[in-house]
Amino acid sequence: MIKSLYVRMLCYFLGSVLVSLMIGFFITERLYKDRLIELVQNNLISSGKTIIEAYKESAPDNRDVLIRGMSSMALYSIRLYDHTGRFIPEASSKSEDTAPISNEKLQSVLTGGVYHGNQGKGFKHFGVGLPFAIDGESYALFISLNLESFGRMLGGLFRTQLLIVLLFGSFLIILSVRYIVRPIQHLTKATHKMARGNFSIHLSTKRKDEIGQLTTSFNQMAHELGMLEKIRRQFVSDVSHEIQSPLTSIKGFTQALKNKKMDEASRMRLLNIIEEESNRLSRLSEDLLQLSSLEYDHLQLNVHSFRLDEQIRNVLISLEPQWSSKHIEIEIELKEIFVRADEDKLVQVWANLIGNSIKFTNDYGKIQVTGKENAEGIEIAITDNGLGIGEAEIHNIFKPFYKEDQSRDRSISGNGIGLSIVKRIIDLHQGDIQVISQQGEGSTFTVFFPH
Repeated sequence: MIKSLYVRMLCYFLGSVLVSLMIGFFITERLYKDRLIELVQNNLISSGKTIIEAYKESAPDNRDVLIRGMSSMALYSIRLYDHTGRFIPEASSKSEDTAPISNEKLQSVLTGGVYHGNQGKGFKHFGVGLPFAIDGESYALFISLNLESFGRMLGGLFRTQLLIVLLFGSFLIILSVRYIVRPIQHLTKATHKMARGNFSIHLSTKRKDEIGQLTTSFNQMAHELGMLEKIRRQFVSDVSHEIQSPLTSIKGFTQALKNKKMDEASRMRLLNIIEEESNRLSRLSEDLLQLSSLEYDHLQLNVHSFRLDEQIRNVLISLEPQWSSKHIEIEIELKEIFVRADEDKLVQVWANLIGNSIKFTNDYGKIQVTGKENAEGIEIAITDNGLGIGEAEIHNIFKPFYKEDQSRDRSISGNGIGLSIVKRIIDLHQGDIQVISQQGEGSTFTVFFPH
């Protein structure tokens, strides 16, 4: 079994050329054979009539000379029969391989019929028979055209032409197939490298066809996978730190509670710290489980109709301790909006987006929540004047495990999973989320749900 794509394509192309040529010759023969025979026979009839007129008008002494002059044409054979059906050799020219005339055909012509047919096999002999009369006596003139030598030459010409077409066509097909298959071979080698964990692969191409598009897509995929691998490693490092830090605190304070005598106030302070660190671990675990469950393809949403504006106001009320402690001004511009969605899932969306705005907005900052509805759908925008996001980071913030630290205060808590959860929930609702941000001037997150 042939496994090489190069050999397969070569066989397919060459086979297609051969089959096409054979079908072409068959169809051409079917279409033009009868037309060619008719054309030759009409030409022979016209020539025969000319010969008969010349034969009639010539003196009896010169008729033999006339026939001999005509017989010098190598491709033609002329035969004359009298009214009794007797062959007149002195007024005829007959090739040795000329097919004989049957008595039935001869009598048909002598009685006034015109014979036209193919005497012999294939295209070897084309012949016509014409009746005429001299001095009241019937004669039959048979003219045949021997195309055997001409046919051999023409067949040789076609075979030579076919051979040349096959040779040059095969050479061009080999070059074409190599041109097509070579980038695929490069892609195969690159995928093997990628399978071993090497994502720093870039294949150069100037092609604009499907192969070029495939190469460009492969380069984009390698880049995205490389970024994802980098983010994954960073995430593992961050999660390890997020887990190790509270565990270390819990372990240390637990040992302190066991080994040291302390007053009730000190003991309660250590227990409160242990509780806070335990809650921190719990939130991290819940976020990881939530992200994992949202990635499940067959997740069923509990969709029903509810007031979206009321839901967002309730989320803002639940987050009041966070924004009021930073003296952040909250501005709400929401009309009555109904939506069909999973209410619990959307609570997580607004809690994450508004919670992030609170985190990254400085004291005495401002957060604005607006909403509108039109014929296309529902649009909710959350705008803050906080730290903002770097232009190079905007395309990465929704990727799983991504945590952008460069433009934000490292003292701000977070595990980098919240926006991934937001993006997945919105995707499950067939919606979209867009970000407009400038570092140091704030951000606007716009969520859209179609009707």
